[in-house]
Amino acid sequence: QAQLQESGGGLVQPGGSLKLDCQASGRIFGIGTMGWYRQAPGQQREWVATIKAGNIANYPESAKGRFIIAREYNRHAVNLQMNNLKPEDTAAYYCDADLLVGGGWSSCWGQGTQVTVYS
Repeated sequence: QAQLQESGGGLVQPGGSLKLDCQASGRIFGIGTMGWYRQAPGQQREWVATIKAGNIANYPESAKGRFIIAREYNRHAVNLQMNNLKPEDTAAYYCDADLLVGGGWSSCWGQGTQVTVYS
Protein backbone atom coordinates (compact mmCIF):
# COMPACT_ATOMS: atom_id res chain seq x y z
CA GLN A 1 0.00 0.00 0.00
CA ALA A 2 1.34 3.42 -0.94
CA GLN A 3 1.82 6.08 1.70
CA LEU A 4 3.38 9.47 2.28
CA GLN A 5 5.48 10.32 5.33
CA GLU A 6 6.28 13.91 6.27
CA SER A 7 9.11 15.06 8.53
CA GLY A 8 11.01 18.22 9.41
CA GLY A 9 8.47 20.23 11.35
CA GLY A 10 9.33 21.92 14.61
CA LEU A 11 9.61 25.14 16.58
CA VAL A 12 11.29 28.17 15.08
CA GLN A 13 11.46 31.89 15.79
CA PRO A 14 10.17 34.50 13.32
CA GLY A 15 12.64 34.95 10.50
CA GLY A 16 13.92 31.42 10.86
CA SER A 17 13.87 28.54 8.40
CA LEU A 18 12.68 24.94 8.26
CA LYS A 19 12.86 22.28 5.58
CA LEU A 20 10.01 19.80 5.34
CA ASP A 21 10.39 16.45 3.67
CA CYS A 22 7.79 14.05 2.30
CA GLN A 23 8.69 10.62 1.02
CA ALA A 24 6.41 8.22 -0.83
CA SER A 25 6.76 4.51 -0.20
CA GLY A 26 5.02 1.26 -1.05
CA ARG A 27 3.96 -0.24 -4.37
CA ILE A 28 4.17 2.86 -6.53
CA PHE A 29 4.53 2.77 -10.30
CA GLY A 30 4.65 6.51 -10.85
CA ILE A 31 4.29 9.89 -9.16
CA GLY A 32 2.54 12.87 -10.65
CA THR A 33 1.94 16.26 -9.09
CA MET A 34 3.18 16.66 -5.52
CA GLY A 35 2.28 19.46 -3.18
CA TRP A 36 2.11 20.93 0.30
CA TYR A 37 -0.90 22.23 2.16
CA ARG A 38 -1.36 23.53 5.68
CA GLN A 39 -4.11 23.83 8.22
CA ALA A 40 -4.14 26.03 11.29
CA PRO A 41 -6.53 25.32 14.20
CA GLY A 42 -10.06 26.40 13.36
CA GLN A 43 -9.20 27.18 9.75
CA GLN A 44 -9.60 25.42 6.43
CA ARG A 45 -6.74 23.61 4.78
CA GLU A 46 -4.92 25.93 2.39
CA TRP A 47 -2.57 25.38 -0.52
CA VAL A 48 1.12 26.18 0.04
CA ALA A 49 2.97 24.89 -3.04
CA THR A 50 2.76 22.36 -5.84
CA ILE A 51 5.26 20.94 -8.30
CA LYS A 52 4.24 19.30 -11.56
CA ALA A 53 6.00 17.28 -14.23
CA GLY A 54 8.95 19.20 -15.61
CA ASN A 55 9.59 20.71 -12.18
CA ILE A 56 6.98 23.41 -12.71
CA ALA A 57 6.38 24.98 -9.29
CA ASN A 58 3.47 27.14 -8.24
CA TYR A 59 2.84 29.07 -5.04
CA PRO A 60 0.14 31.30 -3.57
CA GLU A 61 1.10 34.91 -2.85
CA SER A 62 1.64 34.10 0.83
CA ALA A 63 4.48 31.71 -0.06
CA LYS A 64 6.11 33.39 -3.05
CA GLY A 65 9.67 34.51 -2.36
CA ARG A 66 9.85 32.64 0.94
CA PHE A 67 9.08 28.97 0.19
CA ILE A 68 10.72 26.66 -2.35
CA ILE A 69 9.33 23.28 -3.36
CA ALA A 70 11.62 20.70 -4.96
CA ARG A 71 11.45 17.05 -5.98
CA GLU A 72 13.99 14.35 -5.13
CA TYR A 73 13.23 11.80 -7.82
CA ASN A 74 15.68 9.18 -6.56
CA ARG A 75 13.90 9.13 -3.17
CA HIS A 76 10.32 9.56 -4.44
CA ALA A 77 10.28 12.65 -2.24
CA VAL A 78 9.36 16.30 -2.23
CA ASN A 79 10.83 19.01 0.00
CA LEU A 80 9.57 22.39 1.12
CA GLN A 81 12.24 24.90 2.12
CA MET A 82 10.58 27.60 4.21
CA ASN A 83 12.49 30.81 4.86
CA ASN A 84 11.66 34.01 6.73
CA LEU A 85 8.94 32.23 8.66
CA LYS A 86 6.18 34.27 10.27
CA PRO A 87 3.84 33.49 13.17
CA GLU A 88 0.98 33.17 10.66
CA ASP A 89 2.82 30.23 9.07
CA THR A 90 2.07 28.20 12.19
CA ALA A 91 0.04 25.17 11.11
CA ALA A 92 0.07 21.46 10.48
CA TYR A 93 1.67 20.91 7.07
CA TYR A 94 0.47 18.08 4.86
CA CYS A 95 1.99 16.49 1.79
CA ASP A 96 -0.20 15.47 -1.13
CA ALA A 97 0.75 13.45 -4.20
CA ASP A 98 -0.87 11.81 -7.19
CA LEU A 99 0.42 8.24 -7.08
CA LEU A 100 0.14 5.55 -9.72
CA VAL A 101 -0.70 2.40 -7.84
CA GLY A 102 -2.11 -0.98 -8.90
CA GLY A 103 -5.63 0.35 -9.47
CA GLY A 104 -4.64 3.49 -11.31
CA TRP A 105 -3.93 7.06 -10.22
CA SER A 106 -4.82 7.94 -6.64
CA SER A 107 -4.48 11.11 -4.58
CA CYS A 108 -2.67 10.38 -1.33
CA TRP A 109 -2.16 12.48 1.81
CA GLY A 110 0.41 12.24 4.56
CA GLN A 111 -0.31 12.45 8.28
CA GLY A 112 1.10 15.95 8.64
CA THR A 113 3.95 17.63 10.48
CA GLN A 114 3.56 20.56 12.86
CA VAL A 115 5.30 23.88 12.27
CA THR A 116 5.17 26.45 15.06
CA VAL A 117 6.63 29.94 14.66
CA TYR A 118 6.82 31.73 17.99
CA SER A 119 8.30 34.93 19.38
